[in-house]
Amino acid sequence: MELVGPIFEVIKCFGSPTSRYIDHHRKLEENMNDLRRRVDDVNTRKQDLELRKEAEIRCRKVVKKEVENWFEDARRVNTEMEKIEMKFQVVSYFSRARLGKLVCQKIEEVERIYQQGSFPEGVAVEGPQPVGVTLPTTNLEGEMDVKEKIWEYLMGDEVGMIGVCGMGGIGKTTIMKHINNQLLRESGQFEKVIWVTVSKECNIFKLQEDIANSMKESLLADVLERATTLKNVLERKRFVLILDDVWKHFPLLDVGIPAPTLGTGRKVVLTSRSIEVCKSMDCKVVKVQPLSGKESKSLFLDHVGRNVLQNQGLEDIINPIVEQCGGLPLAIVTIASSMKGVDELYEWRNALNELEERIKSVKGSDIEIFERLKFSYDRLGDANIQSCFLYCSLYPEDCEIRSAELIENWIDEGLLDGLKTRQAMYDRGHSIINKLENNCLLESYIDDFVDLVKMHDVLRDLALYIKSSGPQFMVKAGMHMEELPGENEWAVNLEKVSLMRNSIFGEIPPHMTPESPHLSTLLLQENIGLRCIPDSLFQHMPVLKVLNLSHTGIMVLPESISNLKGLNALILAYCKELTKLPSLANLRGLRKLDLFGTGIEKVPHGIDLLVNLTYFRLFSKNLKELPEGILPKLSAHLQCLIVCWLYLTGEEVSKLRKLEILSCSFHDLQEFEIYAKSIQGKWPTNFSFTVGSSHERSSEPIFIDNLKKLQRKVKFVNCEMEQADHQLVPNRLPTLCIKKCNDFKCLSHIPLFHKATELKTCEIMLCKGIECVVDLSLSSCNALQNIEVLFLWELENLIELVRTGVAFSVHSTSHAPTPTSIFSSLKELYLKYCSRIKKLFPMKLLQALQNLEQILVYNCEKLEEIVAMEEEEEENHRGGGTAVTLPKLKSFSLHGLLKLKSICSSGILIQADSLQYLEITSCPKLKRIPLALPLLENGEPSPPPSLEKIKVSSTEWWESLEWDQPYAKDVLSPFLH
Repeated sequence: MELVGPIFEVIKCFGSPTSRYIDHHRKLEENMNDLRRRVDDVNTRKQDLELRKEAEIRCRKVVKKEVENWFEDARRVNTEMEKIEMKFQVVSYFSRARLGKLVCQKIEEVERIYQQGSFPEGVAVEGPQPVGVTLPTTNLEGEMDVKEKIWEYLMGDEVGMIGVCGMGGIGKTTIMKHINNQLLRESGQFEKVIWVTVSKECNIFKLQEDIANSMKESLLADVLERATTLKNVLERKRFVLILDDVWKHFPLLDVGIPAPTLGTGRKVVLTSRSIEVCKSMDCKVVKVQPLSGKESKSLFLDHVGRNVLQNQGLEDIINPIVEQCGGLPLAIVTIASSMKGVDELYEWRNALNELEERIKSVKGSDIEIFERLKFSYDRLGDANIQSCFLYCSLYPEDCEIRSAELIENWIDEGLLDGLKTRQAMYDRGHSIINKLENNCLLESYIDDFVDLVKMHDVLRDLALYIKSSGPQFMVKAGMHMEELPGENEWAVNLEKVSLMRNSIFGEIPPHMTPESPHLSTLLLQENIGLRCIPDSLFQHMPVLKVLNLSHTGIMVLPESISNLKGLNALILAYCKELTKLPSLANLRGLRKLDLFGTGIEKVPHGIDLLVNLTYFRLFSKNLKELPEGILPKLSAHLQCLIVCWLYLTGEEVSKLRKLEILSCSFHDLQEFEIYAKSIQGKWPTNFSFTVGSSHERSSEPIFIDNLKKLQRKVKFVNCEMEQADHQLVPNRLPTLCIKKCNDFKCLSHIPLFHKATELKTCEIMLCKGIECVVDLSLSSCNALQNIEVLFLWELENLIELVRTGVAFSVHSTSHAPTPTSIFSSLKELYLKYCSRIKKLFPMKLLQALQNLEQILVYNCEKLEEIVAMEEEEEENHRGGGTAVTLPKLKSFSLHGLLKLKSICSSGILIQADSLQYLEITSCPKLKRIPLALPLLENGEPSPPPSLEKIKVSSTEWWESLEWDQPYAKDVLSPFLH
């Protein structure tokens, strides 16, 4: 062997092919490591694309074919990599060069595939557009004549422009929401129903953007070009355009709205408080009149509770109170809601006196409305709750406000002070929102699982009317302003200024120095183009308490920030260009510091002196470390700590004994164990931990939006799970994620898993060793009996969900759970890219899944059967006709299962009467869908009552399917997409 080196040197002289041969031979290990790294890069990109793909699918988009092809290439690379690894393990001395050549070729191919996976223009395209959006609304009291008249004009050919007018709060928007929803339900003559809220500060650019967004169209920057583009798009459609809350005349063509001439199938409806505006825009005017006395009283009783009439003598007071509402639905509802639960006669008499005095003392329709509504505001009684209501007016008109964000802002303002814990503050905040909602001063609803509130535009006007005297608000939010208001607009008695969600661009003038000695709150967030703030801006703001610059493009903070010694909250979240902060040493009163998503390169000077901090968020990809010793100095009051991209030590975090919300990463199991043992079972109320080293280097931040519900999650990455101490399981842990941990064959082998008896969600990803989720022949695994969501992703050696072993034996004395109890709480099952599994459920397990709501199985290339039966079971079911009932199953999705031959054996049917969505795509060998459809009285099959959509690869495949029930295909075909 000593001669090999010199021989190679001689052989090099024979030319480049020989030289390459030698390189392949000698550098095999080096090139293998390079290939492994590149395959890892592809897999990381694949994971990112999966998340993007799923997000787009949730938005009803369709994944591009080139993206699907890329996923196939990535999967093929992994399969080929496995084969290369096997060859590498047994390669002989004389075969090294041949394998080395293959590895080099594969490196080039993998690099090419990696580069092709960038998809800068997105991974999906728009799917079929819905006609419009169904809007949440309340019951309509009266106004039926008006609604019918508008409907008549819309359905007829004589009127193109309709103007619905009436005073604020009279119900114009509610009527049009009912019309919008009725159009979506009943009218097939329009291709598109578009709803746009215009509001007081009509902005042509924003109006164009809103209309285009509703049709999934993109527009250029130039206003005139945008108008032409929009006009061309709209002219090709039959549409109803509803423009809500129009305050002034504007030419339709300036926006790009084609004139709704007769016979074109185009209609425009606008609502306005001004009949002059409606007439100036050539509308057929439909005036909304106040409710009649009878309608007003009925609406009042609906909201105050009809049981009040049982109180003798109260009806004589209720009638004049209703009369004072002036037939205005908004006033009726808010006043009635504020009197709900009041039984004493003197309270009602006092309410009547107050209302009568208010209305007598003012003149002018708007002021009269405000005074009627102010009655409900005054009855709130608590000055803090009133301030919480007034704060909502700082948001743009018709803005949807996240409830949790609003509560955080109330905390920053000190409106929830006096409570010892942050959880108590959140509870108090939600209680205030409920009170405002119950008094009809706020509207609340849920969208995409996020709690939202909204302020009626008239109630927002009321709040600004209240703040027009005494300490004032200056609110110019969401008005597309490109620069700050001039110094002359900053009144000396300003208390709060909101300039959020504008288009303020570039630098604020260097000598801008507003005289605002009483200003406590300055909101400049979501001005993405704002780059620079001069030192002079804060020069005369000595009592500033809240400064929000989040989502701006600022690159540096002015040094004068250091002089704002009364500052309570400094919010710089998602200032991505911000790389440096001045010293914070003087801001000793600071209670909130939000540096999440910034670009800072080192922790700001003086942060260790911020001993009053209760809330600290930190995330910057440029930040390499959080210097040792800082966190313990913040321990006195810190309630919320969210740190991403950095590893913290268990010892330092354990000293933060007042934490209620914690999201962070520990480098390894040992650090997490130090933390877990130090806190002695006193876990934070809400937490998200990432344990283990990985390229991700980040914990998954807690989303404050959801703090009405506990959030508790632990994620292990690249850890030896069989060595993990069971003490690492926090009390009542609902979510566990295990990623890239390769040392265990099933969850039953993991000690800590047996302790997680309240687990609701379990995610297992990229774990190469796992062969089954649970082994019933081993000791009891009670954690699985409570699991509701099971997510299995890229488990290359997973063979089965449940390994039965001796557990099925009649004579077994094992105390392990039986198939009928395992997964008995399971609601959602997701199985993706598990390349070895051939059969999903044993029959006995399927029968136990009575709570299952969703099954999603994607790209498991060897999967042949969803429900598998043993020989004895097949014998028992031979002859057909057996139905397995899954009473709660709503969604069943199978995709990319190239070898799938059967969902379940012949003769077995699945009865899923709650089914809403069925997807079977890219499953070419599947020839039978074993659905047991509900039967009508005449014995004919009917679709499941809640079925909405069936998605298949092609109509040809659908037509070739076999069905157990006659006419099943005909019954289901109308749902096909």
